[in-house]
Amino acid sequence: MKRLPALIAVGIALLTWCFTLPVHNGYHIGDTARDFKLKNVDGKPYSLKGFETAKGYIVVFTCNNCPYALAYQDRIIDLHNKYAPLGYPVVAINPNDKDVSPSDSYEGMKQRAKEKNYPFPYLIDDTQEIARAYGATRTPHVYLLDQDRVVRYIGAIDDNHEEPEAVKEKYLENAINALRDGKEITVKETKAIGCTIKWRKS
Repeated sequence: MKRLPALIAVGIALLTWCFTLPVHNGYHIGDTARDFKLKNVDGKPYSLKGFETAKGYIVVFTCNNCPYALAYQDRIIDLHNKYAPLGYPVVAINPNDKDVSPSDSYEGMKQRAKEKNYPFPYLIDDTQEIARAYGATRTPHVYLLDQDRVVRYIGAIDDNHEEPEAVKEKYLENAINALRDGKEITVKETKAIGCTIKWRKS
């Protein structure tokens, strides 16, 4: 009987551990991500293999008008401007269905890219096939891939979407820097904070 409380405690601990683990479909750390060919706002198709000098890829699922995506758009631009010259370009993908979210139409994407002068490709995943393959659920949702498209980090850009100056943990930048230095990435996965992806109704 004395063992019962201990067994209950272990059971509760295991349940807590399970519920705090990231549970999702799609890619996990260490998986090799598929390449894709998606239309950019300039009308041209883009794929990861097209970045011939890339040492890795910052794949960001984002959109036009989600408040979280808007809060991060300048930071995503800054990330590209900082890391693309080092071989880690941003590749932004809009996965939202335009019939569910009309503001996320291809025309809306072109307008947003022009307004913000996006220095990176902004691709439309109109079939939502790539978002599903990756396991993206939010906008923004980040996947850091190495040169061989192995997933090295998944989740949020940092720990404060509201105030850039109040950020304490730059999860994505820390992961990129560790990858560049050949070091172990300490935080490999965090919870993506943002609007849910607007999936097709049928």
